[in-house]
Amino acid sequence: MSWFKISRQNFIPLVIATLLLTPIIACGTAGETETPVQQPAAAQQQPAAQQSAPAQPAPTEPSAAVQSAPALSAPAQAGAAGQTSGQTSGQTAPAQVAPTAVPQSAAPSSDTAMAAEPMGTLNTGLKEMGPFFLHPSNLGNPQIFVHGTAPIGEGLIQKDINREVSGLLASSWEISEDFLTWTFELNEGVQFHKGYGEMTSEDVVWSMRQWGLSKHPRAGQLANFWEERPGSGIIDDYTFKVHTGEPFVEVIARQWFMTPGGGSTFIASKKQTDELGVEAASMDMAATGPWEIAEHRTGEFWKMSAVRDHWRHTPAFAEFIMWEIPEEASRVAGFQTGNLDTFLMSFDTIPAVLQVEGARLLTVPNAIEMGLRIYGNWYPVEGVETRPGYDPELPWVSPTDDITSPEWEEARKVRLALITAIDRQGLVDTILSGYGHIETSMRNYSGFEHYLDGRDWEFNPDRARELLAEAGYPDGFSITLTPSIRGAPAEVEGCEAIAQMWHDIGLDVDFQRVPYTTLRPQLVGRTYQGATCHAGTPPPTPATGYGSYISANPFNRGLEHQWSEDKMLEAQAAVDPAEREALEREIGQWLFDHVLTDINYYTIDAVWPVGPRIEPWLEHVRTTDVRQINGYEYIRPRQ
Repeated sequence: MSWFKISRQNFIPLVIATLLLTPIIACGTAGETETPVQQPAAAQQQPAAQQSAPAQPAPTEPSAAVQSAPALSAPAQAGAAGQTSGQTSGQTAPAQVAPTAVPQSAAPSSDTAMAAEPMGTLNTGLKEMGPFFLHPSNLGNPQIFVHGTAPIGEGLIQKDINREVSGLLASSWEISEDFLTWTFELNEGVQFHKGYGEMTSEDVVWSMRQWGLSKHPRAGQLANFWEERPGSGIIDDYTFKVHTGEPFVEVIARQWFMTPGGGSTFIASKKQTDELGVEAASMDMAATGPWEIAEHRTGEFWKMSAVRDHWRHTPAFAEFIMWEIPEEASRVAGFQTGNLDTFLMSFDTIPAVLQVEGARLLTVPNAIEMGLRIYGNWYPVEGVETRPGYDPELPWVSPTDDITSPEWEEARKVRLALITAIDRQGLVDTILSGYGHIETSMRNYSGFEHYLDGRDWEFNPDRARELLAEAGYPDGFSITLTPSIRGAPAEVEGCEAIAQMWHDIGLDVDFQRVPYTTLRPQLVGRTYQGATCHAGTPPPTPATGYGSYISANPFNRGLEHQWSEDKMLEAQAAVDPAEREALEREIGQWLFDHVLTDINYYTIDAVWPVGPRIEPWLEHVRTTDVRQINGYEYIRPRQ
């Protein structure tokens, strides 16, 4: 854990100046440019089967002037309403007036069993993974997210690089005319790891009910959806029905069944837990993915073995190791020396990456929303006890939930000052090297900016100081700012820059850089008092993201209010797209006008390095959540 304090009395200079590199513009074509990169040769990589961490030589300074490299770029996300049925693409929402059905998924193709035996070791470097434990009943983040990027476990549904939704473990699903009954068909012949046999309907229903008991960010909604009710039941080994008790919007609910993502789920072997118990099973999980866990050491690595004859796709590499390497310079050095094939990188690292002979970039546009979350606005909600982190003495928190009161207006001005002090475009130009934009002002509204009716944030530090004075804080106040470290590009650097901007308007900023495994329990417990910089994936419709404001769910974004609780629950139950859109507009404008939480300070393109030993795999990236690299099972040695 590390932290620093930015105060007017004891200013600690930031390293942001080192980020002012020559901007590198992402290639925007969907195809690969064939022009080779003429860069200094890097050390040749040998398969790394050893159990020591990748060599971490002293870091080298990135060059400011670099040659453009061949790059692969995914299609940009369309901007309209969300999807409403099975295999759909784009963001257009047709009127939902009939039950939906998804066609049968294609049978596993010829690549299900690779012609060649898997060989060698694939290595990636991540910022933080946390201790390895995977069990639906006790899992939270970052483990939910990290395992799904491999993946070790698989969900029922997936979303491909074109943002088309199709079955994964589920071959098809349909929803009844009253939107209360979901019927799932499963792919046959899917085997669990470690000899636990074939996946059946019993495993799926059991796993999903376990998720409702966990620290999953949507645990409350999952428990409600999968609750045992009349009308629910297992029809046969590959077919089951779920009666949800109330309508669930498909475009929202199906996000919970996808992999990967911080809000994703996977299916585990019930037999393994019955035999070993939750604790033992969680340390050696039998799931269905193309990689199965072989060994793990907390703070060092997760080592996985390829699943031979996997039902969907057998990896080309025999082993896959995720290395936990918190420092960017060490990950860069691992890539430069050939010990890492890819890694999570910041944008200012791109010049160093492109100096490696044969290196390429893989780009997914509009992949990540970066939100400023201001915590503590936990106002009374019917049936919910006062949250331990609610403190009306905090400058940005009102002592009343009456939005017409003078006290509410004073707290609103403080929150507005925090946003008005942020130079969002400056962050894009420097921290992101141009790989992003500020078109979206609120999280969850990427592609739906028109719902906010032209609302946008002004950058005006002088006005920010005036707002503080008007709210009664002419001399500023102290505030804690913490980046949620989960692997998004520049998540720490951007947050450090915001801390500096707040210092410039007279605030004392306690900047805390702690593992996400330390921060998240405070967010779940509603005890954190401060702000966070938190990355997320643009949802298919804004209401998808409302779950983290609802009091019944474990994870929370810093806001509970009776008005938003009622409206968001209404939006999430609105099966009529026109009705849902009207609510999403009303909610988004209300959140903006009251400067409540999840202000989107920029939207990022995901840019991943491709080492000289491997082929790019863009066509196999899943876009459910691309804050971290995924699709590792499809990475092949370069020919």
